[in-house]
Amino acid sequence: MGHDVLVDGYNVIKNHLMFQTIERKNLARARELLIQQLKNRFRFTDHRVIVVFDGSGAQEQVSHQDHICIIFSRHDESADRVIMRLATQARLVGRKVEMYSNDGEIKHNVVAQGGTVRTTEQLTRQFNAAPTDLIQRVKHRQTMKSQYGLDPRYKAVDEEPDPPPAYRKKKKKKTGRHPR
Repeated sequence: MGHDVLVDGYNVIKNHLMFQTIERKNLARARELLIQQLKNRFRFTDHRVIVVFDGSGAQEQVSHQDHICIIFSRHDESADRVIMRLATQARLVGRKVEMYSNDGEIKHNVVAQGGTVRTTEQLTRQFNAAPTDLIQRVKHRQTMKSQYGLDPRYKAVDEEPDPPPAYRKKKKKKTGRHPR
């Protein structure tokens, strides 16, 4: 069974300060940043990631950047409707759906389709989260410290310190010349 991640693009941009700041100057740049963040977040997964924006064209526009599918809706169809349609299609073919939006209507519809809904804040928190391998190493270190009373990065306090290296006086090379 596959996994679809649906993102309400403008909903994320409008609800997160980082994107809002960029959007005020350049909406296209805010979209590019969101897509780049999605690429980084989902690059090591096999999830199908689809970000949907409200569009103004006569036809729905679909493009791909690496493993991210970008959809701009038709001028007479909202991004919300596209997301609901995609959630329904995914359910019909047996795919799991995880959707990110703060829009109540979309949330209700996706839950009715058996999908999981998350807020835009949950998505943006994932953008800034530490890598999972780092989290695992920290948890392991904490477990070892609590289990054995030590931290593997440091020497025990009661150990004697290493002796300093022996002091050696450097010998001067003889050049064969004598000062006059």
